[in-house]
Amino acid sequence: MTNAVDPEADSAIGAPIADELDVDDGLYPKGSMFSIGDLSREFDVTLRTLRFYEDRGLLNPKRDGLNRLYSRRDRARLKLVLMGKRVGFSLTEIKDMLDLYDLRDGQVSQLRVALGRFNEQISILERQKKDIEQALTELRRTTAVVSGLLKEKEGKAPR
Repeated sequence: MTNAVDPEADSAIGAPIADELDVDDGLYPKGSMFSIGDLSREFDVTLRTLRFYEDRGLLNPKRDGLNRLYSRRDRARLKLVLMGKRVGFSLTEIKDMLDLYDLRDGQVSQLRVALGRFNEQISILERQKKDIEQALTELRRTTAVVSGLLKEKEGKAPR
């Protein structure tokens, strides 16, 4: 593992958003710890994926011998990483946004940067949605034409 970052400082990265996601849902009391297998099953990701996220500095589990123990904050950060990937952010962009929160300057500037990136991504996804809807319309139209031609040809073909 290549973790040149101070583990104590790294565990604070993304604290405000992770704390918002780390609400007590009644399932896991404060101080709960999770194994790599627990998170793998819960979020339907491979063990390799979780180790990769750790190598990239996105997660920082504690160690008990060879076992990784993830905190509720790590669990919340994993939620953020997976959400970020789902909406089209790269892991580098996700890490950059999480790292913004480590600056601790009242977080106003960090929140503005994150909000700007989120709005940019919304614009990108809206454009992609429009392009996909247009492609679907054209493909449906073409399918109808080809289907009509096929029915016409099959009707004229000798049996």
